[in-house]
Amino acid sequence: MAPSVMSFVAAAPAEAEALQRRNRELEMELRKSAEREERLRGELRRAAERVALLEDAEERLCTQLGELEAESVDQARLYHAQIVSLKDQLSLAHQKLCLISSKNL
Repeated sequence: MAPSVMSFVAAAPAEAEALQRRNRELEMELRKSAEREERLRGELRRAAERVALLEDAEERLCTQLGELEAESVDQARLYHAQIVSLKDQLSLAHQKLCLISSKNL
């Protein structure tokens, strides 16, 4: 037996109401998803800004480190030259003392 036309007409408003309710649920989910996406985009933008700042800071630190290394090499060379000069002076003084000591004997 075929369903009567009245059963289709009675089912149509209930089905339409269910479809409207589902449509409202989907619209709400879509709004929430769009809000979540916007929030995540903001977080991503802020993270990218922090990364850029950190990269700049890293570059400055590397530059400063390079300058300090160059300065330490220069200082090491100067200290080495001073040590060599003092060693030579000490050696010369020692030779003079030995010469004076040998003359006094």
